[in-house]
Amino acid sequence: MWGCIMERMAISPGSDAAFSSQKSSLSESPRTKKYPLTEEEMFYMNCRAAYLTVFKSSLENIISKDQLYLALQNAGRNPSQKTIDKYWTPQTAKLNFDDFCIILKKEKPTSKAELLKSFKQLDINDDGSILHTDLYKLLTKRGEKMTREEVNAVINLADVNADGKFDYIKFCKLYMTTNEQCLKTTLEKLEVDSKLRRQQFGSHIEGFPEKDPSPVPKPSPRIIRKTDQETFSNKGDSRSSLLATSRKLKTSVSFTITMEANINENLPLTIPDGEEGRGIEILETSMREKRRSAASCTPFIGDVPTTKEWQCIQSKGCFFLEENGEIISHQYRMQIAQRSMVYLTIKPLNLSQFEYVLAIWWPFDTALYILKENENQANLQLMCFTELRNREVFGWTGELGPGIYWLIPSTTGCRLKKEIKPITEEAQLVCRDETGELFLTKEFRSTLSDIFEIIDLDGNGLLSLEEYNFFELRTSGEKCDEDAWAVCRENFDTKKNELTRQGFMDLNLMEANDREGDPRDLWVTLLSMGYNKALELTEACPFVIDIYADKCKPRMKAVHMEPCSGQLEKAICKSVLNKGDAKVMDGYENIIVYTHKRDTWITSVIENKSDNKVIIHINNELSKNCINNRGLNIFAVEVAPKSTMVCQHVMPLNERQEWIYNCVYSLIS
Repeated sequence: MWGCIMERMAISPGSDAAFSSQKSSLSESPRTKKYPLTEEEMFYMNCRAAYLTVFKSSLENIISKDQLYLALQNAGRNPSQKTIDKYWTPQTAKLNFDDFCIILKKEKPTSKAELLKSFKQLDINDDGSILHTDLYKLLTKRGEKMTREEVNAVINLADVNADGKFDYIKFCKLYMTTNEQCLKTTLEKLEVDSKLRRQQFGSHIEGFPEKDPSPVPKPSPRIIRKTDQETFSNKGDSRSSLLATSRKLKTSVSFTITMEANINENLPLTIPDGEEGRGIEILETSMREKRRSAASCTPFIGDVPTTKEWQCIQSKGCFFLEENGEIISHQYRMQIAQRSMVYLTIKPLNLSQFEYVLAIWWPFDTALYILKENENQANLQLMCFTELRNREVFGWTGELGPGIYWLIPSTTGCRLKKEIKPITEEAQLVCRDETGELFLTKEFRSTLSDIFEIIDLDGNGLLSLEEYNFFELRTSGEKCDEDAWAVCRENFDTKKNELTRQGFMDLNLMEANDREGDPRDLWVTLLSMGYNKALELTEACPFVIDIYADKCKPRMKAVHMEPCSGQLEKAICKSVLNKGDAKVMDGYENIIVYTHKRDTWITSVIENKSDNKVIIHINNELSKNCINNRGLNIFAVEVAPKSTMVCQHVMPLNERQEWIYNCVYSLIS
């Protein structure tokens, strides 16, 4: 960690913008003396200040590891190679300013106390200094090794070196002072330069506008389509920095939706057992009348579809949260032999340790998009998605013709996010008995049993090679070939050439024995599967899909584990454009914002019909009891020419309380 700090100090002492003393630096601003900046305002101002030390405009993208490294350095961070690799994976092509802000929220700046603590561990004589010989050995042999030239640059710093010793107390003081001055200088330049103010990508305090008590003129967006029940308006506080910003932008539109608390006290409805002997919950229906009147709906007897003779298939899967915040999941290919009425649901998988959670309310949202394959896999047509809901279950019912269909699961990402709470005590995975033999702890066995449930996609209590390889690709990045699988079958308990639960347990015990009890490789597996160091499943959401058909038995197979983007993004955009309420940017008829309201979440999509890319500034400051998938109340998006993009998903923090979605979309000039 501190090797990177010294490298920056030695090579370019005037290039950093540390954030450790933001409040003291900003207190000298005339605007701040009169109207103190909020913590969020300071954060975004500092983000822009750091970004604009590397790029001419905050609309430029980071296109290399080196640029990301430099931008993080200028933001007062100490990025190790491991940190850089976490955010710049082999799949990363670029990062924008929005991504940069998210990274800075996760990677906190180093404080003076942390620096001193790191150096003090190397201070053998406890006199505030480190011998040059020891420093050289440590910097070139441990951690992220520095070159001889880099170490010499550190040792040659006159202010902090004397008599063959490196004075790290002086170094830390000089480092923090330099960073504070750089931050102050950069912010002053940002405030004065009007051109840079126009380029503030994601700012909601552009140009430090004075707060004006007079009403702000509101735009008059043209409403294309409006629901009968919801009123979309431009209501807002004229003193808000949000509206002060809109005066400096080309045009704005706003959506305001008030959503009632979702108590959902109705008892779940149950489909009668079918041929497979399985019953599943059917969705409750605020949409019941619409569902019954639609031409393609399943006939109902009372509230229960007549499915006694219907045939059912089931498959499990999982959403996994990647280090960069991206969500990946299993995707499926389904074949229907003849035209049939179909009933389809997706819901979170009820694992043993989460039974108490589901009894209250499952925290993750799930959805399933059904796309028909026409001629080839690249040509997919959106057919439907799961709109009906009963508690944690989402479903769809209707008629599908014969053919190949792709089932793409989706979760908004509002709740499935990187965990931030600290883990005070790491769970123990293995122990030794009185004879010295290793065994798996009860807690670890329980977790492995749940993992077995997740990766046993067909639910037959056994792992096929295909199922096991989804697990291997997730945890190690490599597949198990037929020869290796044959060895596995010879050494571990199998049935019908598939691995049993006990065999899976023994496989993990063998791995622990191979490492002589060292649990590090086991933790790699657990973390990859979404578990934290307390063995809590916090960064993954397993789910189960049930499909009923009346004329034939559908065939379904998991074929990929891919990011929830691409075809899914297109499907979400199309569904929102078809069903959402739309507003045109006043004076810019080629830019349209669509908002689709469901009882569980709200999705917005931006369509750009023009021949030029546009930058849209989004502000959710006035929303109440809301969270969004971006993790930011204020951000900006770039929409390519002739394209649509999902802007954001918004959900209530607490479904049992009223929530208000209030969002302003502004076109940046």
